[in-house]
Amino acid sequence: MTTITPTPIIAAPEAPVSTPRKLRDAVPADKRGWWWGTGRRKTAVARVRIRLVKDGPATFTVQGPSNKVRPVLEFFTEERDRADCLAPLKLTNTEGKFQVSCRVHGGGFMGQAGAVRLGLARALRNYDPTLEGVLRDAGFLTRDARKVERKKYGQAGARRRFQFSKR
Repeated sequence: MTTITPTPIIAAPEAPVSTPRKLRDAVPADKRGWWWGTGRRKTAVARVRIRLVKDGPATFTVQGPSNKVRPVLEFFTEERDRADCLAPLKLTNTEGKFQVSCRVHGGGFMGQAGAVRLGLARALRNYDPTLEGVLRDAGFLTRDARKVERKKYGQAGARRRFQFSKR
């Protein structure tokens, strides 16, 4: 005679458990202690690098096409561009903790400011992956893909037609 052992009944959870989004692994700093992020907007490109400040004040410098390094408040004259550049630091409460260095080229001031914002947000995400949710919710990790539409042949501009003459 064989004995049958009853199999234990495993209760299913009452509500489906949502698994959190997989956190990106922290990217280690390069050999000099910098975290990098590249940002693009329209035709502007910004290469941003950040490093924790140990001694001294936190700086935020921008190097333009003329290879002249200037503070961000001097490089961008419009208040909206300055606010755009500093927004990821203010959102994550890391203002004054990093030395930020940017190289920008292409585009105009507004496109360059948007590129710096995206590059800085990506560098912060590489430094601390737990900041990704906050940055993504604010839209700082999404690249704005809008560009200037090209001019078509036979037209005065991208969409503007030449003046029509009936006679």
